[in-house]
Amino acid sequence: MRNPVEALRELIGSAIRAKVAGPDPEAREASIWGAEGPRWHEPSDPIWTVNRDAAMYAGGIRALLLQALHPAAMAGVAGHSGYRSDPWGRLQRTGEFIAMTTYGPVPSAEALVARIRSVHERVRGKTDDGTPYRASDPHLLAWVHAAETQSFLAAYQAFGGSRLTAAEADQYVASAAPVGELLGAVDLPRTEADLVGAIEAYRPELRASPAAIDTVDFLLKTPPVPWPGKLGYWMLAAGAISTLPRWARELLHLPTSRWFDRLIGLPLGRFATRVAGWAIATPKTAAELRPAA
Repeated sequence: MRNPVEALRELIGSAIRAKVAGPDPEAREASIWGAEGPRWHEPSDPIWTVNRDAAMYAGGIRALLLQALHPAAMAGVAGHSGYRSDPWGRLQRTGEFIAMTTYGPVPSAEALVARIRSVHERVRGKTDDGTPYRASDPHLLAWVHAAETQSFLAAYQAFGGSRLTAAEADQYVASAAPVGELLGAVDLPRTEADLVGAIEAYRPELRASPAAIDTVDFLLKTPPVPWPGKLGYWMLAAGAISTLPRWARELLHLPTSRWFDRLIGLPLGRFATRVAGWAIATPKTAAELRPAA
């Protein structure tokens, strides 16, 4: 007779992998972890630890909420990403990009970066107030990178398996920057303090456009998650909200109370992250999966 705890673990883990990794996750894992060749990062690097932690789920929600506050970034997502028609496909592509550029062989990572750059060159349009934008704009790319990097770091520090020291947090920020620059951003932050400063510098440009509010409603009120998984998703979302800056929450009409953070957001985010981490087997290192010579 099967152990009911292990059966539950397998059920939850399979559901998460199906949504995050998409079809044939074994083949995708092998192409990233099992392929031979040098990597941009080593297992001892903080980025290796942070980007494989279950806290990334809360970090991803946080990043989407924060990025939505830039009207040009939001217009690009709403007009070209297919996040409503194919939300899981978008998540899977994002997850593959992060995994490949963190853990995959350099030639494959470079090819994926080049492919994303070519897509960005074709994405352009106007914001809700008629301001032209293009996805390849270095200034816009720097915002997307900064919001994403800060979100992953903040979620890990709040919900991760351990806590980075100040030096390790700086190293994480520095390790994430080169990929953002390969995508077309310039002079990205290399320390956590500079990252916070970069986010602050964008504040005059940020606002809750109608598309941003619509996205928040989609992410928080009607997420594309099957009913059995909605409770876990909402726990992660509550945790994500609690790690956002207060000014960002005010713009998005999200809870700002410290009581929400202490009694709801942070505890639920921590619990949901622990469950997700328990349900999904930790990926083996590239060295362990790489075929023997």
